[in-house]
Amino acid sequence: MCLAVPGKIITIEEVDSLRMAKVSFGGVMKQICLEWVPEAKIGDYVIVHVGFALNIVDEKEAEETLKMISEIEALMIEEEKQNTTSAE
Repeated sequence: MCLAVPGKIITIEEVDSLRMAKVSFGGVMKQICLEWVPEAKIGDYVIVHVGFALNIVDEKEAEETLKMISEIEALMIEEEKQNTTSAE
């Protein structure tokens, strides 16, 4: 299964003839290639998979997706706690 995650473009620069961006994923910054979305600009949210921005999404959709990912993470943590408690 592949997972693409939304992130917010903070800066854009050219690196070795490639259009690159620093993208924030909830405060975690990653360098992402923007070659597949040349119209992307600072402040846009992009869907990212393995270091490449695949498309631009609106802020509301990005925030909803990030919220769902956080909820899944919280459920997984809770499940892990329950499994650890059951094993003791």
